[in-house]
Amino acid sequence: MKKDFSVKTIVAIGIGSAVFVILGRFVVIPTGFPNTNLETAYPFLALISAIFGPVAGGLIGLIGHTLKDFTTYGSAWWSWIVCSGIIGVVYGLAGRKMDLQHGEFTKKDIIRFNIYQVIGNAVVWGLIAPTLDVLIYSEPASKVYTQGVIAVVLNIISVGVIGTLLMAAYAATRTKKGSLTKD
Repeated sequence: MKKDFSVKTIVAIGIGSAVFVILGRFVVIPTGFPNTNLETAYPFLALISAIFGPVAGGLIGLIGHTLKDFTTYGSAWWSWIVCSGIIGVVYGLAGRKMDLQHGEFTKKDIIRFNIYQVIGNAVVWGLIAPTLDVLIYSEPASKVYTQGVIAVVLNIISVGVIGTLLMAAYAATRTKKGSLTKD
């Protein structure tokens, strides 16, 4: 499916960013480690990125995380904001092989998407985010790499379980290709 930059995509970016903020502020489970939570915003980002593509996913991650930081802390933590944008792009690229809009979400799609998200989360949250924390904010490496490992594990689980369920539920509501029902 072609994922062009239409009015529908622009509206999805706006609404997706707002939902990302709400989920990121109010639907999190604290881990006990500073500033590291089980986030429900990332499974939602995975769904929206898979539907609307990598550009929309990247912008939703960037805008949503920026607004969440400003409304939660009063300032932005740019290293992790950039990484939210990057992971939105990764989820969008992984979604390009799927056709959720036409009710297609096969076991092969589930496996492929989850392989992408596991690798993406490991690289983005386990390597890029903590490295940027050290370079930009001079944070202690042991602290931020520990946060990164926790974020990797939690995001892999939340996107793998909640994200997969959201995609399956969304695909189940869509008219399948070749159906006699009109789109």
